[in-house]
Amino acid sequence: MQLELNAQIPSGPIEQKWQSHKDHIKLVSPSNKRKHTVIVVGTGLAGGAAAASLGELGYNVKAFCFQDSPRRAHSIAAQGGINAAKNYQNDGDSVFRLFYDTIKGGDFRSREANVYRLAELSVNIIDQCVAQGVPFAREYGGLLSNRSFGGAQVSRTFYAKGQTGQQLLLGAYAALNHQIHLGTVEMHPSTEMQDLIIVDGRCRGIVTRNLRTGLIESHVADAVVFATGGYSNVFYLSTSAMGSNATAIWRAYKHGAGMANPCFTQIHPTSIPVSGEHQSKLTLMSESLRNDGRIWVPNKQGDKRLPSDIPESERDYYLERRYPSFGNLSPRDIASRAAKERCDAGYGVGPMGLGVYLDLTDSIKRLGQDVIQARYGNLLDMYANISGDDPYKTPMRIYPAPHYTMGGLWVDYNLMTTIPGLFAAGEANFSDHGANRLGASALMQGLADGYFILPYTIGDYVAQQSLSAVGPQHAEVRAAEERANARVEKFLSMKGSKTVDHYHRVLGRIMWDKCGMLRTEQGLKEALSKIAALKEEFWQNSVIGGEAQELNQELEKAGRVADFFELGELMCLDALNRNESCGAHFREEYQTEDGEAKRDDNAYCYSAVWSQKQDGVGHDLTKEPLAFDNVHLATRNYK
Repeated sequence: MQLELNAQIPSGPIEQKWQSHKDHIKLVSPSNKRKHTVIVVGTGLAGGAAAASLGELGYNVKAFCFQDSPRRAHSIAAQGGINAAKNYQNDGDSVFRLFYDTIKGGDFRSREANVYRLAELSVNIIDQCVAQGVPFAREYGGLLSNRSFGGAQVSRTFYAKGQTGQQLLLGAYAALNHQIHLGTVEMHPSTEMQDLIIVDGRCRGIVTRNLRTGLIESHVADAVVFATGGYSNVFYLSTSAMGSNATAIWRAYKHGAGMANPCFTQIHPTSIPVSGEHQSKLTLMSESLRNDGRIWVPNKQGDKRLPSDIPESERDYYLERRYPSFGNLSPRDIASRAAKERCDAGYGVGPMGLGVYLDLTDSIKRLGQDVIQARYGNLLDMYANISGDDPYKTPMRIYPAPHYTMGGLWVDYNLMTTIPGLFAAGEANFSDHGANRLGASALMQGLADGYFILPYTIGDYVAQQSLSAVGPQHAEVRAAEERANARVEKFLSMKGSKTVDHYHRVLGRIMWDKCGMLRTEQGLKEALSKIAALKEEFWQNSVIGGEAQELNQELEKAGRVADFFELGELMCLDALNRNESCGAHFREEYQTEDGEAKRDDNAYCYSAVWSQKQDGVGHDLTKEPLAFDNVHLATRNYK
């Protein structure tokens, strides 16, 4: 089904679009807000901030998360910092420069108006969080401190030691708790979304399953927000939280929502390397470490000497060599591919040869261990606990790993999907990062969406609707509950011999090998064939024990992995369609002589928006053309 896309971009100069939009959108009077119910699924930074803000405005909010507490959202893992164009360092930063860096970092595959608004709101986010008591690092004189991140030549990243995401989440959580206490937000922990309720073409609610009791329930609202995070667990091994999944956005896709750029998956350069087949999770070392760390490999292939035994003259600081302008702070996609290239060429370190060194030695000598400990102490403690090595004395070993998904539900300027009444925020939507996300921009987008955009645009939506009452016996509500129950029964009827984890692991390996850091036409076609066969086997030979009316984590996993199969196919199809290299999407057939991404703006300067065919089999592609009126299309160059 071809989609009719209208991004709803306000007219006028880019600097005035958001203010002009706010000046002219519809408002809901204070006495009427309490008559409207809004559902928020996911309570990380985007969802928690949205639920708290909407509750404070006076709406009736129902918030849902599958964790036992909103505090356990994956947002907590974004440790390094949050960008904001405050220019506290007086180093030339500005809203336009943050906008420019983000557009360039995303390899010109994001929408200008959304990105400019994100840069504009970044300065408000810091003020909001300081007011909440978030303990950002400060200089001796009391001013907020900054550090640098990849893809930027200014210091604009605000941080709270190595736990920025945690502290920002605690701020949002405190605001959310306040609204729960006041009764404006009704919190539903340990609850997972199972299906959407669509009435007269509009999203009017969700069906949920209580993960402790198995109870299937329906919840009706005037608008629904998905802030359910990303889907990089499709790769099985990733830095995402184990429970992160695609179920909510995939149910929306099944109901007609467009999915944009699903193949744009960020591979983060600084994960702790895989240590063996037993592993089910990867741990991220924050990119902020590249601010004070130098990345290198031995000059000699297969060099097994201890790093301390390799003299300076026999080390290859390959990022500094290749990208003298940005060096160790080159963007994530470039740093990731460079690490893989060195390891594939035989220069990797560690038992499996799949690692490069991240070395803090020079910074410790220059600044002292106390300063490094103050900046990154908890990160370094975590590395020591996992690896058994002391990063103050021995260089850390790192390797790229799936980390963040730039693709997601297509949304317009108001963050509304192609299903009226259904909004998507944070990593669940596709809107701001293009083909590659710069570090410290995920927290920024989540909070901008939740605190500063949705409170306006949801009001604009509900103010224009005349929605009929929908009760529990409504035909669409009953139909959605029946679909959710049938899906649970189908999983429990599978009496094969292999676990869900087995199929997830095999699927993840296919995705990593064929649709990971490097892709080829042949490899993607192979992946599509293998995934189809594996999916069929999954439905015939999986085994899921236990009952529906109890805590049943195998049943939960089955639903998520079933969605990963279908989403994985769409990711490969999207990657196969895009015959170019851009950002995190690197097709080996399309590269320059020196191995850089070779973009094709004439043919692929668009967001690829996929939708399910009307018969439910196969996918249609609709293109949203991208226009660059304020930043001229140019080849990315970090040298």
